[in-house]
Amino acid sequence: MAVEGFSAEERAVLLAVKGVGATVVARLEQLGFHSLAQLADAETMDIVTQASAMLGSSCWRNSPQARAAISGAIDAARKAR
Repeated sequence: MAVEGFSAEERAVLLAVKGVGATVVARLEQLGFHSLAQLADAETMDIVTQASAMLGSSCWRNSPQARAAISGAIDAARKAR
C-alpha cells in the first residue's frame, strides 16, 4: 500500500522554506495535505490549530516559529501554482 504524501519535487519546494523541515512536512501530511495545490488553499491558523489539536499541545498554535514555517510553506505552495 502506497503512503500518500507530497511528491519528491513538492517536498523539495517545502524543505527550501526557512523553518520547514521534515517534521513540518510530516505534520502537514498527517493533517491530510498531499499536494502543494491543496496546501495553497489552506490558511495558517487553521493548520496550526489542527496540529495543536492532533498533538494535544498548544505549542504549534502559540509558537511564532511554527506559524512562520506554516505561513512560508503556504506562500511557497501559492507561488508554485
